[in-house]
Amino acid sequence: MTATNDRRATVTTPSDTRILITREFDAPRELVYRAFTTPELLRRWWHANRAEVTGIEMDVRVGGAWRWAAKAFNGYEFAFYGEYQEVVPDERLVTTETFSGAPDAQALTTTTFTEKDGLTYLEILVEHQTKANRDMQLQSGMEDGLDDALTLLEQLAHEQA
Repeated sequence: MTATNDRRATVTTPSDTRILITREFDAPRELVYRAFTTPELLRRWWHANRAEVTGIEMDVRVGGAWRWAAKAFNGYEFAFYGEYQEVVPDERLVTTETFSGAPDAQALTTTTFTEKDGLTYLEILVEHQTKANRDMQLQSGMEDGLDDALTLLEQLAHEQA
């Protein structure tokens, strides 16, 4: 396994209310899944080199709550939070997701981890309630930050292997 920086997340809009993010990792899916479900590991990649993580709370079980908080280097403080709707270890996480800056724009996020030939295929489907909410997320700059975060995640997975 070698970490490469040429992998990028692909972001598409399969409908007026959905965002689909896909990325391939040169890492076993259990390591990628663990990086999404272990607070100490999440803290090491979620910041995307744009913020200081100020809090990670995760009760990874159906009905369990989660909250990830950070302070951006420009001083802006924010959090994402929600509840686990489905947990299938090493395969899928389904959560509600709310951004603290838009508390009325809750989304449903399905994160799927699929392994084939030693590579992990990550698929994150974000289902918004309205097109306006979807577009707000797309215009937030999330694509670059997410791409950087997922690059850090791949490096972390390699360290864990």
